[in-house]
Amino acid sequence: MTPFDIVHSACPHDCPSTCALEVELLSPSRIGRVHGAKANSYTAGVICAKVARYAERQHHPDRLDVPLRRVGGKGVGRAAYEPMAWDAALDEIAEQFIRAEQRFGTEAVYPYFYAGTMGLVQRDGIWRLTHEKKYSRMKSTICVTLADAGWQAGVGVMRGVDSREMAESDLIVVWGGNPVATQVNVMTHVARARKSRGAKLLVVDPYRTGTAEAADLHLMLRPGTDAALAVAVMHVLFAEGYADRAYLAKHTDVPDELERHVAARPPEWAETITGIPAAAIREFARLYGRTKKSFIRVGYGFSRTRNGAVGLHAVSCLPGVTGAWAEKGGGAHYSNRTIYHIDNQLIMGLDLHDPSVRELDQSRLGAVLTGDKRDLGDGPPVAAMIIQNTNPMNVCPNSSLVREGFRRDDLFVAVHEQFMTETAAMADIVLPATTFLEHDDIYRASGHTHLQVTRKVVEPFAEARPNHYVISELAKRLGCRHKGFSMTEWEIMDETLRISGHTDAQTMYDAHWQDCVQDFETTHFLNGFGHAGGKFRFKPDWRAIGPDVAGLPPLPDYAPLNDAATPEHPLRLVTAPARQFLNSTFTLTPTSRQREERPTILIHPEDGARYKIVDGGVVEVGNKLGIIQLHAKYFDGLLPGVVVIESLWGNADFPGGLGVNALVSDEPGKPDGGAVFHDTAVWVRPAAASAAVAE
Repeated sequence: MTPFDIVHSACPHDCPSTCALEVELLSPSRIGRVHGAKANSYTAGVICAKVARYAERQHHPDRLDVPLRRVGGKGVGRAAYEPMAWDAALDEIAEQFIRAEQRFGTEAVYPYFYAGTMGLVQRDGIWRLTHEKKYSRMKSTICVTLADAGWQAGVGVMRGVDSREMAESDLIVVWGGNPVATQVNVMTHVARARKSRGAKLLVVDPYRTGTAEAADLHLMLRPGTDAALAVAVMHVLFAEGYADRAYLAKHTDVPDELERHVAARPPEWAETITGIPAAAIREFARLYGRTKKSFIRVGYGFSRTRNGAVGLHAVSCLPGVTGAWAEKGGGAHYSNRTIYHIDNQLIMGLDLHDPSVRELDQSRLGAVLTGDKRDLGDGPPVAAMIIQNTNPMNVCPNSSLVREGFRRDDLFVAVHEQFMTETAAMADIVLPATTFLEHDDIYRASGHTHLQVTRKVVEPFAEARPNHYVISELAKRLGCRHKGFSMTEWEIMDETLRISGHTDAQTMYDAHWQDCVQDFETTHFLNGFGHAGGKFRFKPDWRAIGPDVAGLPPLPDYAPLNDAATPEHPLRLVTAPARQFLNSTFTLTPTSRQREERPTILIHPEDGARYKIVDGGVVEVGNKLGIIQLHAKYFDGLLPGVVVIESLWGNADFPGGLGVNALVSDEPGKPDGGAVFHDTAVWVRPAAASAAVAE
């Protein structure tokens, strides 16, 4: 008999897997290891190492335990705060919101959040307060906006082939992702296909990631050139007889026009753009063309470049050319988040939604807080904020401008957090938050098909409170009347599931999950894609997706919209996620920090010699937005002219206190916004002797 109980839960973090979990419960307040649920057919008993050791975060000695009022300087940290009571903290936040509203109007208050938890109740309940009070709405752009646009352009609906079908594929193409680090379950199903079918794994990525190391073939391309590769592959597919003419005629919009278009774009054309030899492009195209059971797993890397929507659309065209959509184990997958048919009206207060209330781009937070009229228009300044589930001082683009905005003396900020993050350290009031193991919630997935309901596993730490509690208590103080504010999380979950056509919350919790997979014809779009007329669109209607369409091609093509290398900024920077971190969530846990060691820039040895960089030495990396310092590491797993900084380390972890996002532009991608973290041109040079940091 084990000395602990096993309790079911689900991973809440910003990852497509939303793994089904089994948690070792050592006592009512303490956990041990976290395991993947073996009975779940997608998680299959496997989770990432950082969540497996979640006890390090759950029981970290630096967790916030009581509400705090800042009495010292912004950015100082815990020493600048004194404890206060919960009621006093909530009263003060409400009072500050009322003052901002009285002075400037309701749009002067800006509730700001993202995906520190993916639970629908705890993440999205803040919308209910936003809608009822007519506070400024947040336009969510920091993660998937660009990739969503690309998938929507061709497929027309946010779903795809069941990821478990990878086990029945003969060729799996991971394009724009690194699942070894960010979605480990993909590799489980890849391994099954390799063992049972001898399947091949092909990876398209600008550098040699852990996934690329595991691949049979790695196509290493320049950042943001994916569309050129996909178009050249289509050239070969048509030219060498791999196109499925019958499928094209029945299921796609303009196959003849597409064939004429790609005829002028052979692999030699793509080689000059991507850096991939034409022979390797042909090899990939022929392998893909002769393998009907080919599965493309599209990653979120497309959502990090200015032309990411164009790139993803081009890639999504490939199974339409070969007819792979029609095969079991064939087609493509990006996101399944619409298959659950969750009615969010109660959770989000959608019955109170007023589209005339202004919308502020979350990725442009620095510009918003510093009064940029391109963002604020004729509306008032942002005078008060509440922040949940995100750490914008660390994760937002143009982070120096974000810091400048938070330093405003006339800005009131309340942050609800688990730790004294860099954002919390800029707040006037800091509230201690629960972890996912300390509250109830409901989770849908992007990478699989399971809907999951969870109850708290352990009692909340000290005085930590859930997001729902904070929002509901503020709503009462602000005079809100929506019924959701007077309901418990469980009551909201129960009613939401019922009105959405699902079973009740307790039944789903007892079953651990509900598989919402659709039938083969639906998941493979044999009964129609998501557009009117039911055909896949090689020729997308970009204007239906967003207003900024200048430079977006009418057919799949390379769109040179990126932050191009120049003599002044000769290197293209990719800021990929580090394996042991997930955004900024795990940067405080000891094992993750130990394994990542320190902020490092990966640079090709040829570039190292060209720019007189010492392997292991301290360098400066800069552009027009700023200059940061970190250590360099020679790495031949990328093309000359490309550098990689795996992150997301905190700003304070970099020599000089300025992190990688100080270099990233906050200009939105096309056609409807989106942060462009992998789309930055920089220079690199040895750090000045006076500024270099000791080893």
